[in-house]
Amino acid sequence: MKLINILLVVFAFCFSSSVFAQKNLPNVNVKDLKGKTINIQDFAKNGKITVISFWATWCSPCKRELDAIAEIYPDWQENYNAEVVAVTIDNARAMAKVPGMVETKQWDYLILSDVNQDLQRALNFQSVPQTFLLNQEGNIVYTHTGYVSGDEYELEDKIKALAGK
Repeated sequence: MKLINILLVVFAFCFSSSVFAQKNLPNVNVKDLKGKTINIQDFAKNGKITVISFWATWCSPCKRELDAIAEIYPDWQENYNAEVVAVTIDNARAMAKVPGMVETKQWDYLILSDVNQDLQRALNFQSVPQTFLLNQEGNIVYTHTGYVSGDEYELEDKIKALAGK
């Protein structure tokens, strides 16, 4: 029985270590909608609270989340010096839909593309929407998978705490 307890503790430690091991953004290049290459680590160096939201054109909860954030994003910028970066994981074929959708939705975010899912793999997540919150030092301090109405306010509470307000 004692061996089982030890194994459970070891398993729990290993699992928690793998889940929380990623504290910094990986050194991965993505592209903006004009094709310019951007290293995702640049967002860890800007001194801002940064929300990185992964989405796809085929993902309804992703679009609902980005729509909800769009409504309160100007306040986040003004009150907390926060920025939102929306990273699509759409493949090359689906990328043709992205600029039109962004324009129609009037999302005022920097939109990046992770066509080959290099960043997704480096951050080790499987599904979207997936949200990462970076503090002013560029450390990942919060992650969230999925979206239900109101999640944007929980995220705002975390941003507010980071801003010391």
